[in-house]
Amino acid sequence: MAFHPLLVELGVEELPPAAIDRLSDALAEGIRQGLSEAEVSFANVTAYASPRRLAVHVSELADKQPDREIERRGPALAAAFKDGQPTKAAEGFARSCGVEVSELIHLETDKGTWLGYRERQQGERIERLLPGIVDKAVTGLPVPKNMRWGASRIEFSRPVHWLVMLYGEQIIEAETLGLSADRLTYGHRFHAPGAITLAHADAYLDALENAFVLADRQRRRERIREQVLAEAEVQDAQAVIDETLLTEVSGLVEWPVALTGSFDERFLEVPPECLISSMKANQKYFHLLDEHGKLKPLFITIANIESHDPEQVIDGNEKVIRPRLADAAFFYDVDRKTPLAERQAGLASVVFQQQLGSLADKARRSAVVARAIAERIDGDGAHAERAALLAKCDLVTEMVLEFPELQGIMGCYYARQDGEAEEVAQALHEQYLPRFATDEIPQTRTGLALALADRLDTLTGIFGIGQRPTGAKDPFALRRAAIGVLNIMVKAELDLDLRELLSLAVAQHQQLPKAEGLVDDVLDYMLDRFRAWAQDEGMAVESYLAVRARPVTKPLDFARRMRAVHAFAARDEAAALAAANKRVSNILAKQDHDGSTTVAPQLLHEGAEQALHQALSARREEVAPLFQAGDYSAALDRLATLRGPVDAFFDEVMVMAEDPAVRNNRLALLANLQALFLEVADIAELQQ
Repeated sequence: MAFHPLLVELGVEELPPAAIDRLSDALAEGIRQGLSEAEVSFANVTAYASPRRLAVHVSELADKQPDREIERRGPALAAAFKDGQPTKAAEGFARSCGVEVSELIHLETDKGTWLGYRERQQGERIERLLPGIVDKAVTGLPVPKNMRWGASRIEFSRPVHWLVMLYGEQIIEAETLGLSADRLTYGHRFHAPGAITLAHADAYLDALENAFVLADRQRRRERIREQVLAEAEVQDAQAVIDETLLTEVSGLVEWPVALTGSFDERFLEVPPECLISSMKANQKYFHLLDEHGKLKPLFITIANIESHDPEQVIDGNEKVIRPRLADAAFFYDVDRKTPLAERQAGLASVVFQQQLGSLADKARRSAVVARAIAERIDGDGAHAERAALLAKCDLVTEMVLEFPELQGIMGCYYARQDGEAEEVAQALHEQYLPRFATDEIPQTRTGLALALADRLDTLTGIFGIGQRPTGAKDPFALRRAAIGVLNIMVKAELDLDLRELLSLAVAQHQQLPKAEGLVDDVLDYMLDRFRAWAQDEGMAVESYLAVRARPVTKPLDFARRMRAVHAFAARDEAAALAAANKRVSNILAKQDHDGSTTVAPQLLHEGAEQALHQALSARREEVAPLFQAGDYSAALDRLATLRGPVDAFFDEVMVMAEDPAVRNNRLALLANLQALFLEVADIAELQQ
């Protein structure tokens, strides 16, 4: 068996930059899966891509499938012969195998002896396997939107122009999307437009680089990064490299060349976020900051050509960006003429959700909840209420209508210019924090109150109209909203009861079709998010389950308990005490115990039960103030010392004594043990 590299390349018109990585990875995975299903051995599968090509390189690909031994079972031996002569069943089976009856073998099984046939099947040659594997991988690509061109009925994301399939030096005869495979590829559209003959699959990257194409996606990204940083150093500035923008720009060029342009300093009077959004969204430029972190009137663009006169390229980009920034300046000037507060009336015509009313309705509901939260966390209730009423006003400004990603940011700027309290202005930006699990949370009390109120209104409202998220759909981002609430309460150490706040939020809705049981429904959904939260924190799911088994409705308290249980689970005593609690739970359930924890000391006859009672009494006094302070880790550390008395009790004491009084007394003693641990969590869950 021989091994050679494989190269597959599909040449296309410029692909959508946002789709290139996904299509490239999917093509590589499709070929990998096809080869694996065909049981052909290979080493590595590498995806390459540029705007005009999708390519896959497979190293050390075997030239054929392995040979396989095929075993077929025919009729039972008793039915295969009669009077020593083969029956029609035996003869028919032999014909189906293409052999004589005498060439068949006997197969011994647990159910008897059967006629059988074994043959060695030759593995298929790779030349015969690859056409089908590649065609399936190509036609199965997750193309965002197909198109047809010319008179052809073939569909793909963009018109296709060439197909390369080389196995070592050999061309694989294959077709896909109406193209016949060859060894011809094409370089840069302007620098090297002619055909390039590939002598070998391994010559691909070097041949393209000589033709001004960097086909390696990661190498092209890093080339852009290096060039941007180098340009910034020349300008004595700091380049801000947004990874999403970097990926997008990498999908627009095959031969990146960084160039620095400038714009009129008068545009710096506009909030920098506006200019940055315009540069990134419209022109795909990288912006530069000075040593103080302020925006410089410079930008870096990535050209797809090495120009003999780069100044012309720069000049063209400067001419293009000028009207874009002028638009941003115009929007800013227009918006400032109308105070945010006067825009509240406009929110009445913007629908939040058909059954939940307008953004004005949402603002009024959130204002009540935000004020209540602020007062609970030592904030300014009036500020929180004001911030909630202004929170969505920037959504109807010209700037945010043009650049939706600036919502909150522009509200903050406009509120400051209107003379609103600084904490109110800052809260308008902070209402959207955290935007993702690891994002920062609001820093002001007003921002915390507003961020919580806005999310709680959305959660209760959407659940209340029966549109809770499903496994595949979450159009209102309720998972993110729920996790945001948990993160805010835990990270800001807000001792708030989620049930109380949800009840308050539900009360602000005038009519909800699913109002019955709504608070419990949303509460359960939100607390269930702690499962993923715990795993992200490196905790076992059992730590979450142990706390979830208790009626804990304060997220901060929930998180503290999980951390305590997680630390406790690492102790040597944890497994034994978890097993003991599980045993206690089963005993009490089987005996239909009434839950009484009142123990009569005079009925404790055995030394082990007396010792356990004394240990429980002592630990109860020690941990009571720890429970009160929420120091669950210290409490569980003290309770861990119960392992000895608990083990001795189960080794030496018969719980189900014949005397009912003694039996019930021992059950009450066990209920005491269980109740102590349940002050933190149901550690019996650690047994799962």
